[in-house]
Formats: sequence, C-alpha cells, structure tokens
Amino acid sequence: MLYVVTGPPASGKSSWVQSHAKPTDIVIDLDLITRAISGPGAPQWNQDPLQLNVAHRARYAAMDAAFAVRDKTDVYLIHTMPQAKALAKYKRLGARIVTVDPGRDVVMQRIDAMRDPEMRRVAARWYSSRSAALPQGMPQYSRDW
Repeated sequence: MLYVVTGPPASGKSSWVQSHAKPTDIVIDLDLITRAISGPGAPQWNQDPLQLNVAHRARYAAMDAAFAVRDKTDVYLIHTMPQAKALAKYKRLGARIVTVDPGRDVVMQRIDAMRDPEMRRVAARWYSSRSAALPQGMPQYSRDW
C-alpha cells in the first residue's frame, strides 16, 4: 500500500509516519533525505538550495523505486502540497491520502519554535490552497481513495 502523507510544515507528518510505519516499510521524507546528505553541523531543518536540489533528485529516484515494490511492502511518502498531476499519479497507484493538520494556530506556533521562519509562508500557502481546493463537507484530517 502506498500512503501519501500531506499537511503543512510542522503539522506532524513525520510523527504520523513514525507511529504507523513498520521497520520493514519504506519511508520517503524529504527532511530526512536532506539531513542525510548534509554535512556535520547543518541545521536540522536545512533549507540550503543546493542541498535541497540534490535531496529532491534523491527523493524522486526513491519514489520511482518504491512505487515499483508497493505491492510487497508499505510505502509512506511525505508530500506537503501535491499538485493535481501528482495526485492523479497517486490515485492511479491506488494510494491512500492522509492529511495531517492540527490547525493553523498550532502549526504557526511550531514553526516559530522549531523551524525556519520562511516556513510560515509555505504553511500560509498550504492553508490557502487547501481551503480553495476542498469541497464542502470533505474530511479535514484524512482522505482515502
């Protein structure tokens, strides 16, 4: 099964995955990939453009390989704001979409406490795009296909 975990920055996506994935599952988390390729002393939430570019390329390669084996093990992909093209692909792959959102106030407090202030703009964009895209009555915390 492929799980695509979405939500704003600092919402708890990684924590959700850690509480659901088994040791034999595949977890693709851009934050963890960036941390793995960063040198000693890099900030935990590294936003260096060069390192992020390499991390994104590694993430895409990991996604391709993981999608091919999703029938043999669970795959957890953290994707903060998938666009329509990505969502269509995930739907074709039979993904379950999980949205983690503790609420805008909590997210902004967490960003202020733990993250680069630039993440406030990403979170604001997530909330504005989500409210525009969600039909009335759609569950706010999870969505399955």
